[in-house]
Amino acid sequence: MPKRFFIQTYGCQANKSDAERLTAMYLDNGYVPAESWQECEELILITCSVRKRAEDRVRAFLHKIQSYFQEEECIAPKVVFSGCMLHHGVERLHKMLPMVDEFMPTNKMAFAKRAVRKDKNHAFVPISTGCNSFCTFCIVPYARGREASRSFEDIIEEVSGLAKEGYTEITLIGQNVNSWGLERVGISARKMMLAGSLKREDLPTNQSQYLNVKGTPPFVKLLQAISKFEPIKIIRFISSNPWDFHDELIEEIARNPKIDHFIHLPVQSGSNSVLHRMNRGYTREDYLLVVKKLREKIPDLVLGTDLIVGFPGETDEEFADTVALAKEVGWHVGFVNIYSPRPGTMSEKIYQDDVPYVTKKARWDELDQIINKDHLQERPKVV
Repeated sequence: MPKRFFIQTYGCQANKSDAERLTAMYLDNGYVPAESWQECEELILITCSVRKRAEDRVRAFLHKIQSYFQEEECIAPKVVFSGCMLHHGVERLHKMLPMVDEFMPTNKMAFAKRAVRKDKNHAFVPISTGCNSFCTFCIVPYARGREASRSFEDIIEEVSGLAKEGYTEITLIGQNVNSWGLERVGISARKMMLAGSLKREDLPTNQSQYLNVKGTPPFVKLLQAISKFEPIKIIRFISSNPWDFHDELIEEIARNPKIDHFIHLPVQSGSNSVLHRMNRGYTREDYLLVVKKLREKIPDLVLGTDLIVGFPGETDEEFADTVALAKEVGWHVGFVNIYSPRPGTMSEKIYQDDVPYVTKKARWDELDQIINKDHLQERPKVV
């Protein structure tokens, strides 16, 4: 009798895509899907580590599993651990979570060619994995590694197959999709910091990690190629970074009827001093310029963003800058997050988490009200 497997997924679209490819891998190895985690012989957790709360949910679920099988007095499944919590390292995780049997790095499945999808109309298509930015708060470069672009040929082969299967909508995913195919140069902020040659006030711009683009940016060429598949009617992409949102990309979105006009453009803060401490590589003025260009070319633009409140050292004046930016931009949807230090990141190493939680929560409430509740316009579809 074949073994049954069950995948529990937390977090972002990249993890959802990983789950689809991991499902195919298990099926190809002779497993069959279980209806629930209580009925499987192998349980796979694809974890999220972007915030402490996400990790707490995983730990709580593992304790729930342990208690359930102890109470039922039956054999617990083999527990396989994957996703971004692997940044803690296997040795530490063994001590933290002794009920886990095996650890599986995410890069084993990110670009796997076969995926099993429940949705037969819309598909996630990963085009890159990892990240080069090393924003001081972010765990992704440590959890998923350095940025790697999937080959043009592999992406087109997958989209071609999806078109033949009748899919009409695709979402291209990556930590920073619009840097797909760019050539990287220079040394990372992390390496400079660890070498002792970088002070916190001297964090470089993230854009400096890439050579200047000559001609049409690679991501724009990819969008043009995908648009040639007639069955594909809607193309989305997530997420983008303001510092490589090229003018050519804005022009392509404006002229190409297949590209969705919902753009997710994370800003994280409206304060230049906070953005500097975050190593975001742009200013609020840079961000506003991208928004201005987008709205000039795309009148029906629907704009979303990510924000962090309570970043180390955030003063009332700095938070007021974020509130002012929220009112000026008028995002249709905003994912507001309360800062929590992620072990191993630059902010955890060099900044003190000095904003009281009660202040963080009050700031979260205020921004959520302004962005997500005060606006009466129809919310965009966020896939």
